[in-house]
Amino acid sequence: MSDDELPEGWEKRVSRSTGQAYFLNKYTKESQWDTPNEPAQPAASDGGPGKVQCSHLLVKHNQSRRPSSWREANITRTEDEALELVKGYREQIVSGKFTLAELAEKNSDCSSAKRGGDLGLFGRGAMQKPFENASFALKVGDLSEPVFTDSGVHIILRTA
Repeated sequence: MSDDELPEGWEKRVSRSTGQAYFLNKYTKESQWDTPNEPAQPAASDGGPGKVQCSHLLVKHNQSRRPSSWREANITRTEDEALELVKGYREQIVSGKFTLAELAEKNSDCSSAKRGGDLGLFGRGAMQKPFENASFALKVGDLSEPVFTDSGVHIILRTA
């Protein structure tokens, strides 16, 4: 069997000690004797999921990377004011008064607001590091504490 016939991400090698063929996952560098019949999967760096799905609500402030949004052309609130807003939204979600999707549609400074804050599935490296770290640390159904990125202040709900 040639490498062309193997599922994607696998390489056929020959053991120097036994002369037997084995198969190497190109991503994880793990090997196995049995011929693989599924594409090789990259390992998540922390043993967690390779991708997560989250919704979020973003409040930008005057120090944000781009202090404007679909809601406001020129955002003048301070970072502290943005944090207070996010804390208030979080309290409303935790108390059951509103869902994150309901609040995000009206109050999020991200274009995902029109989808109730849904960002879809994403893997590592797709988001700013603090956002990524918080997202991957949450369990499905968990709501984050406020998360600060260059974009502003977020609350994140892990949905898958």
